[in-house]
Amino acid sequence: MKGITQVIAVELKLIIRDPMSAFFALAFPTIMIWVKLRSGKPLPGGLPSVDANVPMLSIFVIGLATLVILPATLAQYRERRVLKRLLATPASPGMLFGAQWIAHMLMALLGTALLIAIGAIGYDLSAPADPGVVVLAWVLGALSLSGIGFLLGAIVPSGRTATVLGLSVFFPMVFISGAVIPRESMSGSMRAIGDMLPMAPAVQTIRNGWEGHAASPVAMLAMVGICLVTAGVAVKAFRW
Repeated sequence: MKGITQVIAVELKLIIRDPMSAFFALAFPTIMIWVKLRSGKPLPGGLPSVDANVPMLSIFVIGLATLVILPATLAQYRERRVLKRLLATPASPGMLFGAQWIAHMLMALLGTALLIAIGAIGYDLSAPADPGVVVLAWVLGALSLSGIGFLLGAIVPSGRTATVLGLSVFFPMVFISGAVIPRESMSGSMRAIGDMLPMAPAVQTIRNGWEGHAASPVAMLAMVGICLVTAGVAVKAFRW
């Protein structure tokens, strides 16, 4: 237990010291929320824009941490032969994945806290109607998207390649799944396409919890299924 705690602490320090990781996970989402809320216009249907954008962008933060930063970190370790040295220790892929996941999720949690603080202080953000569903959606979303990130990081040979692949997955997903553009502003065809992407259940569930709508059991089961399948394949396919 002490060993994995030390690994998590080291990983977290390395992530925070990386200026690009810190910027994209912490500063970039706060800039985005300022840009998106400048007009102050409510969404179609009358929902205050801040009450949709803060939970949406929290999934954006998770996506950055899991789909871009996490696989790039693992691939850089492979490229620099750090993983080869770990192979000579009792460390297993599961232990490495666990330490990486906790460190990256702590960063995502900090980014989410910043979004909530900015929304509450500057834009009169409403409290979530069902905090339990919001927390559950955040955790399940983090697990499901992390599985995809681990799968990329398990096989990609270099950090640069992992970053390119991660961004190629991340940007279409955040725009079509509703993590950047509210679903109310999308056409029916865009919503239909977005509903098929792995990020959509997390966005829909966290918004339902924040706005007081019933959470979909299908969406939550979908997140669990994505996590189990992708993480299982990632462990099997992992290359030291």
